[in-house]
Amino acid sequence: MSEQLRVGMVGYAFMGAAHSTAWRTVNHAFDLPLSARMTAVSGRSPEGVAAAAAKLGWDEHTTDWRSLIARDDIDLIDICTPGDTHAEIALAALAAGKHVLCEKPLANTVAEAKEMAAAAAQAASHGVRAMCGFNYRRVPAVALMKQLVQDGRIGTIRHVRASYLQDWIIDPQFPLVWRLRKELAGSGALGDIGAHIIDLTQFVTGQSITTVSALTETFIKQRPLTSGSTGLAASSDGSGLGDVTVDDAALFLARLDGGAVATYEATRFATGRKNALRVELNGSLGSLVFDFERQNELEFYDAELPGPEQGFSRILVTEADHPYISAWWPPGHGIGYEHTFTHEVRDLIAAIAAGEQPTPSFADALQVQLVLDAVSRSAESAQWTSVEPALEPV
Repeated sequence: MSEQLRVGMVGYAFMGAAHSTAWRTVNHAFDLPLSARMTAVSGRSPEGVAAAAAKLGWDEHTTDWRSLIARDDIDLIDICTPGDTHAEIALAALAAGKHVLCEKPLANTVAEAKEMAAAAAQAASHGVRAMCGFNYRRVPAVALMKQLVQDGRIGTIRHVRASYLQDWIIDPQFPLVWRLRKELAGSGALGDIGAHIIDLTQFVTGQSITTVSALTETFIKQRPLTSGSTGLAASSDGSGLGDVTVDDAALFLARLDGGAVATYEATRFATGRKNALRVELNGSLGSLVFDFERQNELEFYDAELPGPEQGFSRILVTEADHPYISAWWPPGHGIGYEHTFTHEVRDLIAAIAAGEQPTPSFADALQVQLVLDAVSRSAESAQWTSVEPALEPV
């Protein structure tokens, strides 16, 4: 490989670690025209970012993300920070001619997301690319699900059923981390995990959500204050209680522009459920089911088979001709969560090298943000609410 894609990453916690694994692995797994170089990582804590750089494999580290954008030896900025910082970092990076990978959801507000999508569209006219990190699109079983839908194997889609269930904040003594504060996170379960199933269902069906009817709930209104840790395993500093300002659970009905009706549930209070993302599609000719806790499998019901042969079949998505799998192991050897991020940066590198727009674009991510906004407005009004039209796709 004659050229490098030199990466500067902002943030080094949960998502930073996941992205680092991807950048470290991608060129060992895939033959690409650009070689990823982990040039520098930025974080607020001098000690923390130094330790992260050494552990995760970054050449250098800094406490000033602006210095990454100013460097001539960095081509792409990877944003792995809380949502309240996404817009500022992404806009500065795009203005400086840097490619951008930004974690989901794109921003905390529709206004920020619109500004980011407009900036990305302008940058694209100069060959600068921007992508939002909805990593579950890159699960091979999900990619196969989309292929089967596109090939017409389940016919006209009538029902979409999606849920994302976790339980990591069921303890009332779990502290008030940034994900539970609206000014930092934008929303709670809705934006954190609901955004994933919104994007995923629109991706696999090729249909967009047009109207929603929603409710949200915050079960624990106050939590112990923390000294500032952003991790999911943070502890209280014993200094009192603070208000939870986001939703703990969000549920909504939806209509899609291709005629399908849908149900969505996102909660961090499903006791016993750790990372249970599930999508089911029911069509006129069959059904498909994906469950991330069995991520190497896809269930397929083919209603065109003779009656005695009908029934859900289990497809083990580990064959070399399945999406992404040829880069990894022999048939039957499953892959994991971290591979979704490797596939994500693989697709991003390939698009940049080809001078093409990677997906999901910032315009795609804005559309998800508009759905999140409609869900929030519907929950407040207790009425069916239309999703605002998005920008034209880049």
